[in-house]
Amino acid sequence: MNEQEQQAQHIAEMLLTIGAVSLSPDVPFTWSSGLKSPIYCDNRLTMGFPEVRNQIADYFVQRIREEYPETEVIAGISTGGIPHGAWIAERMNLPFVYIRGEAKGHGKKSQIEGVLQAGQKMFIVEDLFSTGGSSVIAANAARAEGADVLEVAAIFSYEFALIKENFAKHRVSHFALSGYTVLLQEAFTRGRITQTQLETLSAWREDPQAFSDAHS
Repeated sequence: MNEQEQQAQHIAEMLLTIGAVSLSPDVPFTWSSGLKSPIYCDNRLTMGFPEVRNQIADYFVQRIREEYPETEVIAGISTGGIPHGAWIAERMNLPFVYIRGEAKGHGKKSQIEGVLQAGQKMFIVEDLFSTGGSSVIAANAARAEGADVLEVAAIFSYEFALIKENFAKHRVSHFALSGYTVLLQEAFTRGRITQTQLETLSAWREDPQAFSDAHS
């Protein structure tokens, strides 16, 4: 197991331990979109655990220093990416901005809050990749303001094929500290799910709509 794989496993372990990720293949959750899902991820809970949030920030800082040492500004996507982005910027002594899902309807009608210089090389932080849509919107908003977006990185990814498609379509580099495959294996190893549930959960990622239809 290489270092990146070890980090992914460690993140998955922490998310399961603090309850940031819940797995319920038999009694699924309902997302805001109405889709039925056997998993619910709330990475906002990481804010309440100093050891967890510090480790997440350390892993992000390590990636930036190793892969994007030219980074000049850290951005957090509203709302889940804001605290983690701010902690990263503090560690690296870099400027921080945050990006809204859409421009405000009043005042200066800003979509990006903070001081951003045209041409600055930006590393964007998100808490979760579901479809990748909000991350693409944020990256394009930053580009429209003149930023050179190096990468959008998240704590966790559902690893849907649609995520790769959305990022590729808009030519945005993306990365997640951990993902669905590693998390399922960690949950199974810990005895949190059975073999049958593991198979159900694995199938959901391949066709979430079919799972939702079956549980409607």
